[in-house]
Amino acid sequence: MDKIIMKNMQFYGYHGLFAEETKLGQRFNVSAELFVSLKKAGKSDDMNDSVNYGLVFEIVKNIVEGIPHNLIESLAEKIAEDLLKEFPKIKQCLIQVEKPNPPIEGHYDSVAVEILRRRSD
Repeated sequence: MDKIIMKNMQFYGYHGLFAEETKLGQRFNVSAELFVSLKKAGKSDDMNDSVNYGLVFEIVKNIVEGIPHNLIESLAEKIAEDLLKEFPKIKQCLIQVEKPNPPIEGHYDSVAVEILRRRSD
């Protein structure tokens, strides 16, 4: 299936279980793969036949920079839910939420969750 891919959208939010996370905030990276037929848009060259990824970005931004969640799992779920609700053309979406600097001791690049949600989920 065709898809629109939005990689590494960066936002600042206040999500987490620890007081310093909800007080100081931190950067979050979000990637989205939106599974949608792009054939009609490819032939018509008309945005109405596709998904406006500028609007996708704004929805994700409002969620990540909005109400705090304890878990990035919950944040990913909210993003997927809102995108499927707002854009009927999206058949399924793969959402990744990454915390580049969580307050965990050790050496690692980041912590992330990835969820796949279909219209029937």
